[in-house]
Amino acid sequence: MDAMASLFTKIIQGEIPCHKLLEDDSFFSFLDINPINPGHTLVIPKREVDYFFDLDNNLLAGILVFGKKLVPALQASVKC
Repeated sequence: MDAMASLFTKIIQGEIPCHKLLEDDSFFSFLDINPINPGHTLVIPKREVDYFFDLDNNLLAGILVFGKKLVPALQASVKC
C-alpha cells in the first residue's frame, strides 16, 4: 500500500497552490498561508520524512544553506 502524499508534497507538486519563493533539487520554500508576521517563510526538504531530524546530515545542513539564499530578498521586502 502506497503512503498518502503529505500536504507539503502536494504543494511541491503543484496540486495545492502556494507563493513559491525558491526551489532546487532538494528543497522548496514558500510563504506561509497563515503568517505569524509578514514574510513568514517555510523552507522544507523535498524528501518526505516523518521527523525533521531523521534527515541525513547532508540534507539537514543543506537546508540552512538553502534558506540563507532567501535572506537578502526577505530583508529587502519586509522588516526582519
